[in-house]
Amino acid sequence: MRHYKLFTGSAHVSFAEEVAQCLELSLSPAVVSHFSDGEISVQIAESVRGCDVFVIQPTCAPTNNNLMELLIMIDALKRSSVTSINAVIPYFGYARQDRKAAPRVPISAKLVADLLQTAGVTRVVTMDLHAGQIQGFFDIPVDNLYGSIVFKEHIESLNLVRPIVASPDIGGVARARYFAKLLNLDLVIIDKRRERANVSEVMNIIGDVKDKSVILVDDMIDTAGTMFKAAEALKKNGAIQVLALGTHPVFSGHAMERIKEDALDGVIVTNTIPIKNPHSKIKILSVAPLFAEVIRRIYRNESVNSLFG
Repeated sequence: MRHYKLFTGSAHVSFAEEVAQCLELSLSPAVVSHFSDGEISVQIAESVRGCDVFVIQPTCAPTNNNLMELLIMIDALKRSSVTSINAVIPYFGYARQDRKAAPRVPISAKLVADLLQTAGVTRVVTMDLHAGQIQGFFDIPVDNLYGSIVFKEHIESLNLVRPIVASPDIGGVARARYFAKLLNLDLVIIDKRRERANVSEVMNIIGDVKDKSVILVDDMIDTAGTMFKAAEALKKNGAIQVLALGTHPVFSGHAMERIKEDALDGVIVTNTIPIKNPHSKIKILSVAPLFAEVIRRIYRNESVNSLFG
């Protein structure tokens, strides 16, 4: 009889365990090891013939290792006569390289999509892709889940004073507008000029934030430079409170130091990426139950989109 199994790499084991617990399953065993020169080796430790398998692995830092681990595990499963291979990638690495923004540069997100399909993936489940068009890089189904369903409940529970949603840059307006509509709130925009990668300059605020609680919305928080400078500008323009909301807590470089500054009153993220030693300002919301429900629905051939609409 057709059934499904869950596997995980080493990128975020606690997340995979939480998903499995929500589904009342145990993670199936797979041995991930390394040769002395660093090459990755994977062995599936039980029969998977005829199964639908779900491999849970965010491609977060160290991105290259976690991506290769995922690809090698997929290849091992494909050669073990599974029925389908569903890659559950809560955080999709290389998503920021989604177009040719300059001459002679790669479109790495497309390359990763090709690698996953060549390895044998039959479906991808991810959350809040940096650019929605990445779904079009695949010739297989891609379910791009929205973290806003989890954030909405938490924001409503805070009882903020005159809340308003803000986009930290022009590129994130569609995402912020969707969240503002979900909460029935107004929207302001921060016009930002980026000089080079991971360095940004806030230029102007479009909208009124005086005596309001501002919710800064983005898909990820990397170095936190954008959020920090946006929060400073909002406070200078009269905002009484600024919360940064980002699905993926990349937190590289000086992110933790910036989060500790007074400009940001709180940071709300999900657990798509593991966080080492989170600061007390950081609130982590679990999206494992959401991913578990999506896995259940995919296996039963039920609608995933109905979860959000």
